[in-house]
Amino acid sequence: MISKNTIRLVKSLEQKKNRLREGLFVAEGPKVVGDLMAHGMRPARLMAVREWINEHAEARADEVTADELRRISFLQHPQQVMGLFPLPDTHTAPDPRCPQNELCLALDGVQDPGNVGTILRVADWFGLRTVYCSPDTADVYSPKVVQATMGSIARVEVAYVDLPRYFSSLPQSVPIYGTLLDGENLYTKPLSATGIIVMGNEGKGISPEVRAMVGERLLIPRFTSGEGAESLNVAIATAVVCSEFRRRNGL
Repeated sequence: MISKNTIRLVKSLEQKKNRLREGLFVAEGPKVVGDLMAHGMRPARLMAVREWINEHAEARADEVTADELRRISFLQHPQQVMGLFPLPDTHTAPDPRCPQNELCLALDGVQDPGNVGTILRVADWFGLRTVYCSPDTADVYSPKVVQATMGSIARVEVAYVDLPRYFSSLPQSVPIYGTLLDGENLYTKPLSATGIIVMGNEGKGISPEVRAMVGERLLIPRFTSGEGAESLNVAIATAVVCSEFRRRNGL
């Protein structure tokens, strides 16, 4: 049986200030919980229905009923298991050598949790191991973001940094790409195998401070004339850009 204190704790972790205070975040479902554990993250506590426990006896989960799991879940349809995991430190100084040696992403004010989670999933798919986030980007350890990553949060390193300051610390040889309306056609512009791709806020795009540091401006061309979609969702745009970089340069 789940105690009232446990219910109160789990529900409180929806808010960032409480995640920071408790040092915990919530992950739900066999896929997300399984991927986190497979990559060495040890849960502080697991709560699962009998069916999941029978298949994962080594996990040492507390048994709960489906109704109890529904009471604490952030999902419309709970998925057998919930884990409370130690909150990683996302504010450590990133390795400046990363964008010199591989392709990385930077999110500048991307605020929708679903978009951030999907972008981490896109990064994972295309083999981008590091994502830098501005302080006003949605917290990657909110329940909605964690769920949207579908386990990719276990494989992608995230760092929250002052993007202009971090970009200023990089050698001038590191290309900084950004998607902008005055950019060059993504499909004809030369693209490198290393550097940073900046994706901006859903409505405002890349902030002026970061835009000033973008040396390589990209545009995803629209292939319709007249009436049509005005813009692409930022997560979809990220997938398009990453796909083209990988098509040109491989992994």
